[in-house]
Amino acid sequence: MTVTETPLAGAYVIDLAPQRDDRGYFVRTFCVDTFHRHGLVTDYPQANHSRTSHRGVVRGMHFQNPPHAEVKLVRCSRGAILDVFVDLRAGSPTFLRWHAVELSEENFRTAYIPPGFAHGFQTLTADCDVHYMVSKVYAPAAEGRVRYDDPRIGIRLPLPVAFVSPKDAAAVLLTADYRGIEL
Repeated sequence: MTVTETPLAGAYVIDLAPQRDDRGYFVRTFCVDTFHRHGLVTDYPQANHSRTSHRGVVRGMHFQNPPHAEVKLVRCSRGAILDVFVDLRAGSPTFLRWHAVELSEENFRTAYIPPGFAHGFQTLTADCDVHYMVSKVYAPAAEGRVRYDDPRIGIRLPLPVAFVSPKDAAAVLLTADYRGIEL
C-alpha cells in the first residue's frame, strides 16, 4: 500500500498492491497501521456502495457540513470512474481547487478525501461499483452540494454528461462571496 499526497493538502491517493497467482488476486484495501503512519483517519462507522449502470453519469459534488464533516475513503471495484474532489475549506491555500484521479478495478487505487471537500465522480464505463468508507454517520441536515459544472470551480470532465440526478442538478452555483466551510 503506497500513500501519496495530492496537490490538495490532506487529500491522498492510495495505491493498493494486489498479490496475484493462478487463482486471481488478494489485496489489502485498508490497514490501520499504514493509515496511522501517515496520520490518516482510521475510524469509519459507515460504509456505502453505489452502482451506476451507464457511462458518463455524474454523481456529486457532495459534502457534509460540520459537525458532521467527514473523511471519505473511495474505491471503484468494478468499472472505472474519474473521482473528483474540491477543496471547500475556508482559508485553505487551495480553496476551490479540484483534483481528479481515475479509480478502477484495474488500477486498485483509492482516494482519501478529508473533511471540508466536496466529492463526486463521472463513470468512465458502464456498470460501476463504488465503495465509500466514511468517518461520520450520514446526517441529512448537514448535507451540502455544489454543482459539478460550477464555473468558479471549473471541473473538466472527460465525457459528455449522460445523466445527473435532479437533486444534484438543483444545487446552486457558488456566489462570488462564498468563503467556504469553517472546520
